[in-house]
This record gives sequence, structure tokens and C-alpha cells, in this order.
Amino acid sequence: MPYSILNFEPLRALQSGTHSDPFTCLGFHVLPSREGNGSVIRVFNPAFRGVSIEHEGHVTPCENLSGNGCFEAVFPERIAFFPYRVYAFLHSGHTATFEDPYAFLPVLSDFDLHLIAQGTHYRLWDKLGANPMTHQGVDGVHFAIWAPNARGVSVIGDFNGWNPRSHMLRRRDPHGVWEIFAPGVRPGFCYKFAVHGADGVTREKMDPVGRESELRPRTGSVVPDPTPYHWQAAEWEGRRADVQTDRAAFSVYEVQLGSWRGDSGAKEQVTYGELAETLVPYVRDMGYTHIELMPIQEHPLDESWGYQVTGYYAPTRRHGSPRDFKAFVDACHLAGIGVILDWVPAHFPEDPHALCVLDGTELYAHEDPRRGKHPEWGTMIFNYGRREVANFLIANALFWLEEYRIDGLRVDAVASMLYLDYARRDGEWLPAPGGSNINGEAVEFLKHLNSVVAERCPHRVMIAEESTAFPGVTRRPEEGGLGFQYKWNMGWMHDFLTYISKDPIHRRYHHDQLTFEMSYAFTERFMLPLSHDEVVHGKGSLIRKMPGDDWQKFANNRATFAYLFAHPGKKLHFMGLEFGQWDEWKVKGGLDWHLVQPGGLHVGLQNLVRDLNRLYRTEPALRELDLSHEGFEWIDFHDRDQNVISFLRRGHESADTLVCVFNFSPVPRHEYRIGVPRFGHYQEILNTDAGMYGGGNVGNLGGKAAEQIPAHNFQDSVCLSLPPLGAVWLKSQG
Repeated sequence: MPYSILNFEPLRALQSGTHSDPFTCLGFHVLPSREGNGSVIRVFNPAFRGVSIEHEGHVTPCENLSGNGCFEAVFPERIAFFPYRVYAFLHSGHTATFEDPYAFLPVLSDFDLHLIAQGTHYRLWDKLGANPMTHQGVDGVHFAIWAPNARGVSVIGDFNGWNPRSHMLRRRDPHGVWEIFAPGVRPGFCYKFAVHGADGVTREKMDPVGRESELRPRTGSVVPDPTPYHWQAAEWEGRRADVQTDRAAFSVYEVQLGSWRGDSGAKEQVTYGELAETLVPYVRDMGYTHIELMPIQEHPLDESWGYQVTGYYAPTRRHGSPRDFKAFVDACHLAGIGVILDWVPAHFPEDPHALCVLDGTELYAHEDPRRGKHPEWGTMIFNYGRREVANFLIANALFWLEEYRIDGLRVDAVASMLYLDYARRDGEWLPAPGGSNINGEAVEFLKHLNSVVAERCPHRVMIAEESTAFPGVTRRPEEGGLGFQYKWNMGWMHDFLTYISKDPIHRRYHHDQLTFEMSYAFTERFMLPLSHDEVVHGKGSLIRKMPGDDWQKFANNRATFAYLFAHPGKKLHFMGLEFGQWDEWKVKGGLDWHLVQPGGLHVGLQNLVRDLNRLYRTEPALRELDLSHEGFEWIDFHDRDQNVISFLRRGHESADTLVCVFNFSPVPRHEYRIGVPRFGHYQEILNTDAGMYGGGNVGNLGGKAAEQIPAHNFQDSVCLSLPPLGAVWLKSQG
């Protein structure tokens, strides 16, 4: 009688999908000596009504052992292994011939598993997820997933009729990683993992490390194309060290790709290729150094703007394929533009097809909702203290920097990671040992993240959106800091927007909101943001925040941009602000490009921003000492009654010093004297009231000569005409 697994408990586990290692009973096996000489091949699939084994041109029928899809063929030869194929007769009447996935050895090495468990496998995407390869001389795809509490895992997809009994994975203990090599599977096939959880529920999950996804509303993963992309902008890799230094201009244009242009005709979304042809030339023409993309990782809901990430390793399919996105990044680099991605390690959504309750437990989050659930956003918080979870995120950061040659990451919502009581009332949060509200695990995660990025991806920038006074955000980890290169200066943004939104008659009472920020401007390495968060949720557009009639609104807006570029710190603003978008931003539809008409106020503002970017690049005083107190000196910050401030920006050479004067009142100030650092003629290199910007041409006829009249603790001074709601920049000509 054939040697049958009907004698074993594992058959029931196969039928229920809870077998932790189906390879122990399926595939090729040498019979135990007590059962006689010979070998056995077993196949299990409830969709089969009959099976034969093909070997060297011979066909051996299998015995149907259980009537539930379990088949067995016994061979008299007692040999270690021989190659074979399965010929299956399906209940549907079709037939299929295929390589048996249970005839293949594991792919993952013990060292890979050790690194994953240790939390230091920094190329996780090469081992988990779907990786096309040739294994034992056969082409196919290796599938692997970390699911330590699962009772069973299968991969389902186009290649097996989404049958969870066709490709059941083996568990690699004690690490909790499941894997299988699926012969014959090709790039482009859709798939998911069917995970039989610790709670007894089977869930169909997209691949946590999937590198390509289906277009929403479908939620499957796609086997990626392994063909290497041939990068064209090779010289950019050598230039990055010069482009991304403290002394260089760093002017970032923040973009939400789907709503930038919004004029792609019948298409639902503009493509990466179209953006390469339109967005990239625009950004280059406007003089920005970088594009920052709001999250382009896969997400199911457009209205989340990308911040509800489900596919951390997959660029969204809305605009094209991963190869298309690489071509977009390449186009940016060919144009001399760096690319920064908005990255979201602070939380993940509860969508049932994604990370939430992956293996029947809150694997990626804390089980305790006081640590694991975000009450304000209705999302889950990563368990940063679990090595495998931290590894998942750190490897993901490296994935974008290495595989897509991204130039930096803006890390979203860092404050929510650092504080255990963030957005929680008393009793809703769990203190750290000792009673602290600081999430020490998140602190260590961020230090580790930034240390690894600095070591493996030099000259990339890591930018923190951190809204509190947490100390040392941009200090190096070895000095006790978190290790970011830059931190968004949310205090500057809030204070300045509060000030500039006041009617000028009231600004004298809020003068401190204009000047206070300089008391801490160099405590961190700051970036000055005018971001998307300020033009959504009823806050209105930037231009509508400005008081007065339309002319005054645009004059205030021009002064705002001049202040942004003159103030110490790297620069960022959201798309549409550069031309005075009237409407509050919405993710559906494009910006109001029709407003940009020749001779109008909108194009005037746009011209100003273009010139500000040019001056930022060409004037050393605006960038060389941008992050040091040596690069800034007040001339006068006391003139609250006239709403005027003035200061110097300095470079390494004294001849590069700029004099920056701002009149935030609607009244021209003639014969306004300020001290200057040297005698000679001062050229007016910027006047926001120039006619080409939409202003009234109140100014200084191109420059002013200094006089030997002391003012503001300087031996010399100039007497200026300050335009209403305007800024004037001057540079000594010697």
C-alpha cells in the first residue's frame, strides 16, 4: 500500500491552511526505511481531481488519497531527488502542467534571517516581498513575509487562481519569516498574502514590502520588473555633495503631484512622464533647487494626500509604474533639481488589506491602544521598540534613497512620535518608566535611522517636521541629538503668518512676533516652511490671509516672500503660493494657472519669486553662513511704530554683505535713515515694489550713496525711500 500522509495530523493542517511547513509532507521525499525502499512525491490542491508526475518523459499517475486534493506517487528508486513536473486535471475540466513549488529548497539564508531578527537587514526589500529570480535553474518568484504569529501563510494571485491552498509558505523558525519559491510566476502578476492569523481569522493582505501595487481602488501587490533602470543623470551623483551643503542655496518647491497641473484631459491623473515634461521645466525656470513631493508611496484614499500609506515600498500607481517614477527622478536630476520625498513613519492606517492586524495581532503597532493608536488621526502608531518594525522603516528609508536615488526625506509628524501624550488627554496615555512623556523607543529609532542614512547614503538630507522645542533635533546622535540635517521652523511660520495677517494699523502691537524668532534662530538648523498645512482645512490661501484690497494683498505677499528669502534658514513653500493662488488648495483639480496672465499681479508675484531664487543662488550672503549667527546682524528691530525692521546678511567676504529693509506699513517711508557697515555706493538689488512685480515703483532709483552720518551703531548710513508694504535689499559697490 502507498505510503500515505493520511496517517498524519498534517493533512488536516494542509486542508485548513495552518500548516507551518508544508514542505515536510509535500513535494519529494525519501521514504523512511521502515516503509521500504523508494521515494514519494505528494501534491495537495483541492482544485485538482487528478494528478500525474512527469519525469524524464515518463508519466506516473498519482493516487487520490483523501478525495480532498491530496495525491501521492511512490517510486521504487531510493534516491535523494530527481527533477519532475506536475500534470494536474482540474475540477473545472482544464489541465495544467507546472513545476512543483514544494520541490525547491529555501532561498533565505540563516544569515539573512539573523539580520532580520536583529533588526539590521538594511536591504530588506531584496529578501522579503516578491523577488523574481532563477532558483535551482528555474525562473520564478521568491515570496517572503514576516508574520511570526500566523498559523499559516499562502501567496495567492493571478498565477494560481487566488487559491490559498496552492502556494502555502514554509515558516522559518524561530524568526517568524515565511517563504516559498513559486516557479513560473512572472513580473506583472498580481498577488496578495493570505494570512491565517493567531486569532483564527484568515486575511488577504497586500505585501508589506511590495515594490509595485495595483491602481486604486484595487489593493493587490504586483510582482516587480527586475530589469535595471539605466540612469541618465550619472553626474548628479557626483554633484550632490556640492548641491546639498550648508553653504548652498536650498529652495524647495513642495508639490502634490496629482493636483499641480490637473489638466490631463480625459485621464484621471497626470502621469510621471507628463510631469517630467511640465513640472520639471517649470521648477527649473523658477530657480528652485529641489522639489519636495507630498507622499507618493501607495495609499488608497486620494483625500489623505498620501499620508495614509499602505504600500511603503511602492510608488503610487496613480501616475505610472515604478520605472516611470525613476524616469521622473532622473529628469529632475538632469535638470539640476534635487528630489525630496515626504515620508510617513509616524503612523499607518487601519485599512484591512494593509499592515493593521497583519498576523492576527497588532504586529507593527503596540497592542495597548494607549501606545498603539493615534486618537486624533484614527491611525496606528508603529512599535519603534520592536527590532523588526524599526528595521522595516529604516530599510524603507534606504530603499527610496538607494533604489530611486532620492536626495532626502522630509519626516512627517516627528512630534507625534516623540511624545507619548501627543494629542491625548490625561488617562489616555501610558507613561514611560519613571513617568516621562517622552517615547524613548522613538528617540532611539530616529537616532538609529539618521545614523544609518548618514553612513550608507552620504550627502542625503533628513528633514524633521517637528513642531515643539524638543532639544537637539538637528544635533548629531553621538552628541545626544536626533541627527536630522534640518528642522522645519514651525514657530517662525506661525508667528510670521500671524503678524502679516494683521491689519497694518495693528502690527505695531505684534512687532515681537516678527522679531522674537531671532532669539532662537540658530539653536537648530532650520528650514523655513510655508507649507500645504497653511492653505487647507479652512485656513484659506496665503494671498487671502493678507489684509487690505487686492493691491495690498499682493504687496504683503511680495514682502512675505522677500522676508522668507532674506531670513536665515533654508526655504520651502507650497505650490501655487508663488503666483498667488486665490483658492484654498484641494487635492481634486489643479492649481488656478489661468490667473497667471501677462501684466497681472499674479505674474508679477511669480516674477518676484523667480528673481528671489536667482538672488538666493548668486548672493553668498544669503546662503554661505545661513545656519550661523555670524551670517545675521540686526540693524534696527525697534521701530514698531512705523512697522519697519532692518538687518544685515553676511557671507564669508565682507564685500558680499546685504542690507535688508522691510516696511510692513502701507505708507511709503521717505528719508528713512539706517546705519550701514561700510562707506560707498549701495546698489538696490531688490525692490518688491518694482513695476515688473506689480508694484508702484517707489524706490531709490537703483541705489543710494552712503553718508558719513552715524546711525544704529554704524559710522555710516543711507537715507532711503521705503515702498509701502515692501522690501528693499542693498549691496555695497565699494
